[in-house]
Amino acid sequence: MRINLTLFLLLIFIAVSSAQFTVEQALSSPFPTNLTAAPTQEKIAWVINEKGVRNIWLAAGKDWTAKSITTFTKDDGQAISNLIFKENTAEILFVRGGAPNRRGEIPNPTSHADGAKRFLFKISEKGGALDTLGEGSNPVLSPNGQTLAFIKGGQVWFYDFAKKTTKKAFTIRGRAGQLSWSPNSQQLAFVSNRGDHSFIGVYEVDKHEINYLSPSVDNDSAPVWSPDGTAIAFTRIPSEKDLLPFMPRRSTLPWSIMVHNFNKGKTTEVWKAPKGQGSAFRFISGANQLFWMADNHLVFPYEGAGWTHLWTISLNEGKAKNLTPGNFEVQFVAQDPAKKTILFSANKNDIDRQHIWRVVPSTGAVTNITLNTGVQWTPVATAGNQLFCLASTGTQPAHVAKIDGSKIVPLTKLRYLENQIVQPEQVVFSAADGMAIHGQLFKPKNWKSGKKYPAALFFHGGSRRQMLLGFHHSGYYHNAFAFNQYLANQGYIVMSVNYRSGIGYGMEFREALNYGARGASEYLDVMGAGLYMRNRADVDPNKIGLWGGSYGGYLTALGLAKSSDLFAAGVDIHGVHDWNQVIKNFVPNYQPEKAKETAELAYQSSPMPYVKDWRSPVLLIHGDDDRNVPFSETVEIAEALRKQEVYFEQLIFPDEVHGFLLHKNWVAAFEASADFFNRMLKEKE
Repeated sequence: MRINLTLFLLLIFIAVSSAQFTVEQALSSPFPTNLTAAPTQEKIAWVINEKGVRNIWLAAGKDWTAKSITTFTKDDGQAISNLIFKENTAEILFVRGGAPNRRGEIPNPTSHADGAKRFLFKISEKGGALDTLGEGSNPVLSPNGQTLAFIKGGQVWFYDFAKKTTKKAFTIRGRAGQLSWSPNSQQLAFVSNRGDHSFIGVYEVDKHEINYLSPSVDNDSAPVWSPDGTAIAFTRIPSEKDLLPFMPRRSTLPWSIMVHNFNKGKTTEVWKAPKGQGSAFRFISGANQLFWMADNHLVFPYEGAGWTHLWTISLNEGKAKNLTPGNFEVQFVAQDPAKKTILFSANKNDIDRQHIWRVVPSTGAVTNITLNTGVQWTPVATAGNQLFCLASTGTQPAHVAKIDGSKIVPLTKLRYLENQIVQPEQVVFSAADGMAIHGQLFKPKNWKSGKKYPAALFFHGGSRRQMLLGFHHSGYYHNAFAFNQYLANQGYIVMSVNYRSGIGYGMEFREALNYGARGASEYLDVMGAGLYMRNRADVDPNKIGLWGGSYGGYLTALGLAKSSDLFAAGVDIHGVHDWNQVIKNFVPNYQPEKAKETAELAYQSSPMPYVKDWRSPVLLIHGDDDRNVPFSETVEIAEALRKQEVYFEQLIFPDEVHGFLLHKNWVAAFEASADFFNRMLKEKE
């Protein structure tokens, strides 16, 4: 009897133990990015980040078998990006290394004694040795495959594949970017950024000459060539010196679309946003902001209807129309190789997920490609019109998938915590002022009615983000989603909050009145989320914690500083504590002393003035090479907390950037966060 009872208890212990998983396991899924299709062949390539080890993968042919073609083995934080198919030699070009900070330093999160650099490489599609082409970034291959244009030190350089030589192409004032070859490979368009204005330049390769197209006092950007190479379209955004980030902007000086005709030697304004709603340019995620179709339609993003939509203008007729009307937002956009259709992701009919759609600009016909299950983004089409995307669900991490009819077919096997994680539930609750706020609720797998659980509220960064009912399309928030799953697995009720000033719910929600540095109206959402949790029958009202990074760290700190009676503990990861310091980080010429009213409101919208009321313990996490939120923000909040004798712990990563580049640092950050919550919430008397 005793043996049977012992065996029975042992089996229960094993069953309970096996149902839980570690932070390392939660973050173990490979994360895909940079999905790219070959221009004229049936091939795709992408980058996989598996526990910090980044490699290029390729799939081709009828069976689309996926294989890795690079063999990097270390978690060294060196990003891989800008994949380019060099089809005539069956090679792939790419960049390895991160972008420099304002001092020109390449990220070196491993603190390597020799530092780090960003290089251009090429490799055979069959794999093998790497061929180094030189230092640089943002490469663009000429259509004839002979020349690679890229950026080095803010200037344009050329790599000649026949001669195997590198040289500076030309010299300009300002910094060059957004390179675009003409269809005949004889001209290179670029943006010359001069600080408070920018020009569209065109470099004539044979003549070794530069011409600027209709130079003005405005910011010209996003150049795109007509299919026949006789014209260039670009956006023109008026300069406004008093515009500051992290403040609502529902209207501004209207932006416009310009077209330069080389045969006529003339630049014409073909469309201009009306005043008011939609006058501020709204960016999409894509290779460019403008798409020139084969039938002479220009496709562009515009939110005149209050939502981010795709519009088109026929250059033959001059009329603009909305291609994607409705109460939803377009985010990821791509053009098919034939330039006849546009693929895009949107939360149409499914506000907290994204799916793939196709639109024909000339007719306006819209087709739903993927059905309303899971989440899909980054659509691409091959020359043979085979469709691929990145996809996830609430329980399946991000992966590369082939769109086969209405089916999403993964190209790699998915093995991730099977039957151990939960599908989050959509929640809509009221902020303190009554605004409807969306969230995703994670319950423990073995949730029981009548039991009270500790709770954790998560706030994303940005703030231009939207968390979804599935693993996220950004690596940062893919990890955050996994950690929320981990907390639920450990016995927490978790809610991810899509607070105002985020995307996905229209322009007025994104540009919420008094948000950010103009009044911190998002605090009303923090309070609403806290009260929602406190009133749940399955939540212990004395054990509610907050966590978030960047903007989410800001809201965590704000919640702890102003409502320690509601929130028992928090994890503040590289959070904002004084808006004036962060604004200056993005706008170096911002002088708070010369804008006293703005600066005072920004300060009062920050956590720092309320530290006197802060009582709840907090864990501070930050990398000291952060290029978004200055490390001084954590240094100064730590000083203020010490003076108020508020208990805090710290985890600092030397040489790490804002979105941690090292997998081991993500694991360390979340292990420390879980341990902190366990001690401050689960074990709280």
